[in-house]
Amino acid sequence: MKKWLKKSAVVLVSVLTFGLVPPSHAIWNYLYKADNNIEQGSTETAANLSSRSNAVTERKLTDEEYSSQLVSEFLDEAEEQAYRKFGAKIRPVIEDEFCAVILPNIETAIAETVRNYPQEKLPLLAVSDQPSAGTGEKIFHIYNTETKEDVIRFHVRREHPPGDGYYFNFHYHVAFDNFQTHRHLGTIYWDKNMPPQWMKV
Repeated sequence: MKKWLKKSAVVLVSVLTFGLVPPSHAIWNYLYKADNNIEQGSTETAANLSSRSNAVTERKLTDEEYSSQLVSEFLDEAEEQAYRKFGAKIRPVIEDEFCAVILPNIETAIAETVRNYPQEKLPLLAVSDQPSAGTGEKIFHIYNTETKEDVIRFHVRREHPPGDGYYFNFHYHVAFDNFQTHRHLGTIYWDKNMPPQWMKV
């Protein structure tokens, strides 16, 4: 209760009762208690806000921590998109080698991209969720959600050297050279027989 209101209430009670209400009466306790509670509540609210503000500040990630977290999230999504592309026919055959050989190289490429991308624009990056089926090469792209432009593209190409079996060549392309160069991630041998189409169930 505001002090001027409290004082007015005190004067009003005194006038209306002709001074017959003693200072120990419950009404005075109520007036003082209400005032003290509000003042105490204000202090507690300020303390809580300050505490929350400090907690938010303490939880804030450094640029390096944020970049590392982003790489980890992108890698999880990359693995998911790769398994979608492989489908039920190809995945069981190449999954172990993909995890051991290709995925670490994908992580390195993603980390390099994140490290070289403007820090303030990192929150705009996302992983595409439509691998190409059939014989298409696309596994996933990382793109800018604001401009819709790709930053890095991860692909896999089927190769069949003469007189040899079939291979999966994993590679990526980057925006700064207009996606012209094939950057090697690794190769996995399939079999002498032609592999099924991508995303085959």
